Amino acid sequence: MKKSSLAIATLTLLSVCVITAQNKKEEPKTWEEKAAARFGVTPLADEKTLIESAVPTPTAKPKSPRKVLVFYRCEGFIHTSIPYGNHAMQAIADETDAFTVDFADKYDVFSNKNLEQYDAIIFNNTTRLTPNEDQQKAIMGFIESGKGIVGLHAAADNFGDWPEGIAMIGGIFDGHPWTAGGTWAFKLEDPDHVLNASFKKKGLWHKDEIYWYKPENFQGREKLRVLLSLDMSKSQNIEPLTNEKFQKQMEGKTAADVDVPVSWLQEVGDGRLFFTNLGHNNLTFADRTVLQHMLDGIQYAMGDLEADATPSAEVDVKIIPAPDNPE
Repeated sequence: MKKSSLAIATLTLLSVCVITAQNKKEEPKTWEEKAAARFGVTPLADEKTLIESAVPTPTAKPKSPRKVLVFYRCEGFIHTSIPYGNHAMQAIADETDAFTVDFADKYDVFSNKNLEQYDAIIFNNTTRLTPNEDQQKAIMGFIESGKGIVGLHAAADNFGDWPEGIAMIGGIFDGHPWTAGGTWAFKLEDPDHVLNASFKKKGLWHKDEIYWYKPENFQGREKLRVLLSLDMSKSQNIEPLTNEKFQKQMEGKTAADVDVPVSWLQEVGDGRLFFTNLGHNNLTFADRTVLQHMLDGIQYAMGDLEADATPSAEVDVKIIPAPDNPE
């Protein structure tokens, strides 16, 4: 009887193991598999409605019909906000005359011939991209010839083995003390700058994830025109820097020494770069103020909206701090 019970128990255990093995899903391996698993069917219908209701009015009338390429592949961390950003760009294309849009996640779009049809490339939360040498040349040739590049949030976590690409964006990721769950204070640098118009000459608080950049290749205020930065006079922004894992970066510094640009522009050859670190959180793309800032930056990159790109180190502008507390 004992042998019979043991046999039954063994068979039961084997059956459970077989069923478990059959039901266990393989981890996604390719970019396409990872994207499908990460994104699901988002944004949901109500989220699409929120994004669509936040579509801003273009500040400038296009000088000619415009077309942008939105690239959204990731080799590193995959942000769930990518389909939200894509939907926002499609909604802007559908509801305004600012541009038409194509979406791509394969590197072969970066050829001289293919890029001829576009006025700007938008890197939507891309991470650790590895374009080959010919593709790198096509991207640099595109912007240097007079066209535009736009980077949204994780676009500054790319091109680790391509220094020219890092310099084009302005810098590369070096951690995010200011995490996605926090609401952070931002100061406005030059309230009269055309790309800051959506902020209505006020500093702000916003819930999003904000990057630091590696000091060895961050282009800094000597080359970038900074539009928006963290307001380090606020205790809420200072507190994350007390975390032990950031002590090496803080060595010899006080909070007053910490400079964290968030949005900027720069001229690259005859072309234009606009970058904003906003866009980690899904519904940042349903914030009309942020979307207006992004659209103004896109119109600048395409050449439709004139904007002063004089590096911040060379200008004396008014700084508007964030309000004392979030509303």
